[in-house]
Amino acid sequence: MAKGFDIVGDGAHTVIAVHGWLGSAGAWRSLVPHLDTATFRYVFMNLRGYGDRRDEPGEHTLAEAATDVLAVADALSADRVSLVGHSLGGAVVQRVLADAPDRVRSLVGISPVPASGVPFDDEGWALFSGAAANPGNRRAIVDLTTGNRLTGVWLDAVVRHSLDHSDERAFADYLLAWAKTDFHTEIEGNPVPVKVIVGEHDPALGEQTMRQTFTQWYPNCTVDVLANCGHYAIDETPVALATSLESFLREVP
Repeated sequence: MAKGFDIVGDGAHTVIAVHGWLGSAGAWRSLVPHLDTATFRYVFMNLRGYGDRRDEPGEHTLAEAATDVLAVADALSADRVSLVGHSLGGAVVQRVLADAPDRVRSLVGISPVPASGVPFDDEGWALFSGAAANPGNRRAIVDLTTGNRLTGVWLDAVVRHSLDHSDERAFADYLLAWAKTDFHTEIEGNPVPVKVIVGEHDPALGEQTMRQTFTQWYPNCTVDVLANCGHYAIDETPVALATSLESFLREVP
């Protein structure tokens, strides 16, 4: 693995994938066996503070993350790329679109954070803002966002991955970045092909939220709702996710 990213496949269509708040480049592992690596070149990158960049200093803002995505594209000599973002990564890839629209071939959000951020009530904010220091909060968040329906063994594994692959300060900073940043007026009306893929059991970033945000802003946006899935389609329904993702990417001009 090169510093900061891992490459899977050698296809002509380059796809850069950005992980979620509790993930890392390694969190895509459940999806990888189901991808078409002859048609696509997938690049799974770590944000600053995650994975092999855990100790790399940074401000942990969406703007900084977007700059790093473009740096990866440059390192791979990829002028135009498709971008895939899960959760927090969904906000990051939209920031890339706002900053460098000519570099973005298409955009896919997997339970993505909208460019307007995410509103919280006081109880919700206490849960999420306490997650940097409290693993129990992280577990409760994963359980909540998957509909309180999945085995505790898996919940514990997600939390362990998060603790092992993220820096606590970076984790706290990125919450402010994805929840409290609103730049939707910068992307509103952009004609890029967009697909959002959500789980039927995601209580916050599900179909209703996507239709109130993404489909209102992007004229060429479609929504796919995956059955038997919450916020973590990468783990919950990887075959269905790969199918939905690549059926869209294959149609991108």
